[in-house]
This record gives sequence, C-alpha cells and structure tokens, in this order.
Amino acid sequence: MPMNRLLQGDVGSGKTAVALYALCVASANGKQGVLLAPTEILAEQHYETLRSIFGSSAALLTGSMKKAERDDVMRRIADGTALCVTGTHALLSGDVKFYDLGCVVTDEQHRFGVRQRAAMQEKGVRPDMLVMSATPIPRTLALILYGDLDISVIDELPPGRKPVKTSLIPPQKREDMYVYLSKQAAEQGQQSYIVCPLIEESENIDCPSVSALFSELKKALPKTRICMLHGQMKDAEKERVMRAFRAGEIDMLVTTTVIEVGVHVENACFMVIEGAERFGLSQLHQLRGRVGRSAMQAYCFLLTSEGNGEANARIQALTKTSDGFEIARQDLLLRGPGDFIGVRQHGDAGLMMLGGVLDVQTLELAGRAAREIVSTPNEENARLLELANERYDAMSDIAMN
Repeated sequence: MPMNRLLQGDVGSGKTAVALYALCVASANGKQGVLLAPTEILAEQHYETLRSIFGSSAALLTGSMKKAERDDVMRRIADGTALCVTGTHALLSGDVKFYDLGCVVTDEQHRFGVRQRAAMQEKGVRPDMLVMSATPIPRTLALILYGDLDISVIDELPPGRKPVKTSLIPPQKREDMYVYLSKQAAEQGQQSYIVCPLIEESENIDCPSVSALFSELKKALPKTRICMLHGQMKDAEKERVMRAFRAGEIDMLVTTTVIEVGVHVENACFMVIEGAERFGLSQLHQLRGRVGRSAMQAYCFLLTSEGNGEANARIQALTKTSDGFEIARQDLLLRGPGDFIGVRQHGDAGLMMLGGVLDVQTLELAGRAAREIVSTPNEENARLLELANERYDAMSDIAMN
C-alpha cells in the first residue's frame, strides 16, 4: 500500500529534512524521487541540497530553463540517470516522463491545485506521496478529518527557536511602528519584511501597494535602507535584491508575497503585513513563518483597513496561536472544507457540519464504521459500498489530498 501522508510542522521545524530522508529511501530502493516546489527560488534552494547528497544524480527542472538545458534534464529523467529531481510546475508537463518514479514530495502543498498533485502522482505506478505544509488549507483538513490522509506532526521548533509574537496594529499606531522598525535596524541591525497585497495602486481596490508604500517610507525614513521586490521584476533584479537582503545590506524590504516561500534570512526579525484582510489565514501564517529563523525574538505586525471589524475578528485567530492545525480549523470554519471528494478547494462540502466542525469523536466512530464495512463482506455492506461509490463517481473523478 503506497504512502499518502501529510507532514505538518511550522516553517523551520525540519520538514525538508524529513522529505530528503524519504527521497533517500526511494533512491536506496532503486526508485526515482521528485520534490515539487511552488517557486523557482525554492526549487533552486532544494536543488543545492539534493546535489550535495546525490551529486550528479540530482536534477532541476524549471520553466525558465533554455530549451537545450531542459531537453537534457528531461532525457536524464526519462532514462533514469536523474535519480532525484526537484522543480516547479514544469515537472507537471505531459512530456516529462519518469523512468521509475517511486516517491513524490510536494512542498508547500497549499500552493498546488488538486489536479496538479494528481498529475504528478500519475507519472509513476502508485508512488508514495508525501505532502508538506505549515498550514493545511481547509480542503486538506476536511480530508484529514475523514481519514484519507495519514498524518505526521513535527510539534516543536529546533532548540533555541522562539515562537513569533503576533499583533494586530491599529491604524493610529502605524507611523510609530515604522519609526520603531527603523530604529531597530539602526541600533540592532534587525531587518524587516513589509508585505503588500498589490504591486501598483488600483482605482478599484483600496489597499496598500508596494510602489506607493516604498515611496512613502523612503520619504519618511531617509536614513533607512529600503528596497522593493515583486514578481514583475526581472529574475536577475529579484536575485540581486534578495542577495543584498540576505547580506544585511537592506533594512526594510517592501514586497509582495513573492517571499512567501523559499526565503531564509536569519536576521529578519519583523514581518509587517499591510492589508492583512486581503490574505487567507493560511497565507498569513506562511508569511509569518519567514521570520523567527534564529534564536532572536521575531514579531509579526498585521494591519487592516479602518473600520474592517469583521476582518479584524478573523485575523485575531492568528494572534492567539502559532499552531498550524488550529489555524486550519479556524480557516475551515470561515471558508468551508471544500468538496468532500473533488477539485473545489473551498466552500460547502454538502455535508452536515454540527457547530462548523464535526465532533472528533463522531469522526473517529464514523472512521471505524467505514473500515468495518470495507473489511467485512456481506450483502448489507456491499450495498453501502455501492452507494458510496455512486456518490464518489458523481462528485469527481479524483480523490486527492
């Protein structure tokens, strides 16, 4: 029976180390392994690690590769000389053929759609599947509750790490907050990420943008080293900015969610999220995980639009816990579990949910009953299985985590 497992743990808890061990086990058994990443920055980071373990048997495939380089990597994947492969959505392309795929690891699984993860699974013959996330999205949580996934939990941070302290900052304290960050940079050398929902100002959407906030802060804090980063910049320019930030040459980085995954800067102690109501709890939790990567105390400051009481109430959940499953439970209450089986990520599952989330004891009882029905062949159970299969077929053509 192939593995279908969720590895849950906060950012920086050691999930990648577990994933690498799974890939090593696949390699030791003569199987290929693949590590699917949502961004090229993260894929390249994984590749450097894989290359240190597997040497020339490691391979990287991304969408920005030149054709000749891409063709060479695809050939190595097809003939099995590339034993361990990492890459982005480019790996999902139909012309990428594996010689003998035995293990699929999906990093930051909430960044991939259901069909995308299914497409990766279909590239092998029942490969082991390991999905990793610091915060399961609602649909993932729903399927966990129904027993479709096995769960492994890393429930503590490495020695010396401190939980990130999270606060909701009122609008009247916004200016003081930025002055404080500037002071911390000058006196302690501590760096800050400042995340905005938009790159440019919009006439239709009233929320902070990278370009406007960058100009505002440059004017208000002339002695602070401030740069901006967003997805529309050229790759070389993005890499230059990130290299400077990692080297401590930038105090404040005004950015979009391009830094949500794959960025590791130990000296970054502050995460400011403007227009926090524009993000889901899962994404906010991921962004918060970009700081607190060292023994220094880290902070996450959340800012919302004035008068947005409903959003503030929702975001308060993030200030009360750093537990990924609890945040996912809150997200489930707010956004629904998505289809019980299918491709829709959010919304009503068409199932009765008492108090928003089914009681755990009821779920455990239902799970035991389902296993008994499957394992005990008789006429009554056969009919129940038939009804379940009819509903399954009507709802979707796949069942994935």
